[in-house]
Amino acid sequence: MPSMTLTRLLLHATLLSALATPALAALGGDVATVPGDAAHLKAAVRVTAASNYSVHEMTTPAGTVVREYTGPAGVVFAVTWHGPFNPNLQQLFGNYYQQYLAASAIYPSHNHRQQLINEPGLVVQRSGRMRAFSGRAWIPSLLPQNVSIADIQ
Repeated sequence: MPSMTLTRLLLHATLLSALATPALAALGGDVATVPGDAAHLKAAVRVTAASNYSVHEMTTPAGTVVREYTGPAGVVFAVTWHGPFNPNLQQLFGNYYQQYLAASAIYPSHNHRQQLINEPGLVVQRSGRMRAFSGRAWIPSLLPQNVSIADIQ
């Protein structure tokens, strides 16, 4: 009887892992997961290289453009988005999502169209209205040398 329960648990664990969505190259994540992002978003990736960072741009079938900025070490230091729909911020922010939620309580959006969070470990700028959303987020400590905030578009 105990082996039957163990078999069921293993079967459930296998099914749940098969149904899990692929991990995104979220803030602070590794560039090696970008192909998984593209598959999850059903988008092709276009990579543009700058002097000391790369931009991995993905356009969803719904028209939202997501960009992941990676530094020389292959770590995502910033993300941006614009389009008719907001992307899944939990996936985009990864381990920084809980910090984002906590900061959202401190920096509330007064008009529900704009939000600015400026914490030492995370900066988020969001704006939007129906069918026109945009935003960017970055980790100040991960910005490569000679990369300015203006480069994150």
